Amino acid sequence: MSTDVKLSKLEHLKDGSRQLRGTIPDELQNDEPTFSGDASQLLKHHGSYMQDDRDVRKKKNADGSKKEKAYSCMVRTRIPGGRVTADQFLAELEICDKLANGTVRITSRQGFQLHGVLKSNLRDTIRAINESKLTTLAACGDVNRNVMCCPAPYRNAVYDDMQALSQELADHFKPRTTAYFDLWLTDEDGEKVNLAEPAIVEEPIYGQLYLPRKFKMAITVPEDNSVDVYTQDLGLLAVVENDAIIGYNVIVGGGMGRTPSAEKTFPAVGQKMTFVTPDQVIAVCEAIVKVQRDYGNREDRKRARMKYLIFDWGLEKFKTKVEEYYGQALPEPHASDVTGVADLIGWHDQGDGKLFLGVNIENGRIHDTDQARIKSGLHAVISKYRMDTRLTALQSVVLCDIDPADRADIDQILVDHGIKPVEELSLIRRYSIACPAFPTCGLSITESERALPGLIDKLDDVITELGLQDHKIAIHMTGCPNGCARPYTPDIGLVGRSVGKYTVFLGGNAEGTRLAFIYEDQVPFDDIPGLLKPLLIAFKSERSINESFGDYCDRIGLEGLQKHAAA
Repeated sequence: MSTDVKLSKLEHLKDGSRQLRGTIPDELQNDEPTFSGDASQLLKHHGSYMQDDRDVRKKKNADGSKKEKAYSCMVRTRIPGGRVTADQFLAELEICDKLANGTVRITSRQGFQLHGVLKSNLRDTIRAINESKLTTLAACGDVNRNVMCCPAPYRNAVYDDMQALSQELADHFKPRTTAYFDLWLTDEDGEKVNLAEPAIVEEPIYGQLYLPRKFKMAITVPEDNSVDVYTQDLGLLAVVENDAIIGYNVIVGGGMGRTPSAEKTFPAVGQKMTFVTPDQVIAVCEAIVKVQRDYGNREDRKRARMKYLIFDWGLEKFKTKVEEYYGQALPEPHASDVTGVADLIGWHDQGDGKLFLGVNIENGRIHDTDQARIKSGLHAVISKYRMDTRLTALQSVVLCDIDPADRADIDQILVDHGIKPVEELSLIRRYSIACPAFPTCGLSITESERALPGLIDKLDDVITELGLQDHKIAIHMTGCPNGCARPYTPDIGLVGRSVGKYTVFLGGNAEGTRLAFIYEDQVPFDDIPGLLKPLLIAFKSERSINESFGDYCDRIGLEGLQKHAAA
């Protein structure tokens, strides 16, 4: 990085943070319900965001005065490939009851999130997560975040190798700072750590300033792009021959965030840059991260993601620089590409005589309601059978290694808890995801997680009326344009624009290989089904063989769709 680069305020904060400590040690000792702004920024690298209950913001005391903000922390667990043992899953459920708001959320990056953790309980929460052999380190912040991987637990070399690589990448790109251990994991009665003069260690990949912005990786096979490999900063698409991975296509420059008022920002799908063999993949990934570290924008965080560096430079110049860091030339990509997507819901043969079961968790929220006692049902099944699990990028859970003789009993336990089997779930519901939005996310403009289920109910009625139940239509909803639920690539993307209103994107696909386009802006929530119905009617009568709704919208284009809407 050039020494004359102008740094943003957050870059200066990281620079003087003593490797991500800042004032966090002191602020953990005070009685304030929240962290300062600077400490909150550094806290992200440790896996936590400062939040407040936005429902409480609207309430007033008996005398008419505003209630004080109800502050709490969101705590995110980093889980490479979504692999969670039975003990870890049960521990997370116990932690949510003891230290959080009683719910667990499966994220769209295959992790866990706890909400409602009081600042006074933050250290106990992070320590408990680590005692289960999971971690929150680097779940957020300007580092490589959770490494996603196709979660299917098929017992063969291809899937085993991808999962092993996800762990290897997670370990390789883990920050080396001892701040995490010092702050959260030292026993108060054990060895004391000098937080005033902490040990400063080398960060061989990240350096003193860490990355300019967050960095995301994912691995998958062509037939299942549930991890949306093209939306990542760095995607690895396995190239398989004779039931073995011969290498990976390296896809660079994806990213979902945008700011509608800033034309300099935009969502992007990645580009295939090169093909690497399994023995090359870690070193090439490191070279890519280091190029972003040294040349990514550190002055303007709105343009700090790697997608903007590649946009400004062009792929050829970027690849040349990666080759320079790697130390040798890299070949052209392999012809292999994404061909499909799978949600894994329902029963499947695992390949070793055992079964796995995908359980749909709508929008990832594990809790008990009058309609379905999801938390209790999962607790009952996992406690009884002690199976490993996988979290999916579609915010659901896969129960692994099931003896076929136990299938009927597991089905009955889930039904008894109101958890619907695959036969009672529409495809549009199975392929829908949403970000948390209100009431916890401070960035959200409007509802998402709490609104999408009701919208799916209405769209299910439209789709059933039209006889389109067998068509896979993916809907992703976010409460703001930051794009945490990857809303710019599915068939239908709904992005919060103002309170109760959304930008409607059309023309992507469930496979996640193409950007959607803006169909209409500022659409009131209740108007969305009526907006989409004439387009679904046109799709039914005009679609080509095997054409998806997103493919149809892309082929017809904006003007064609507008003509159907006006008819």
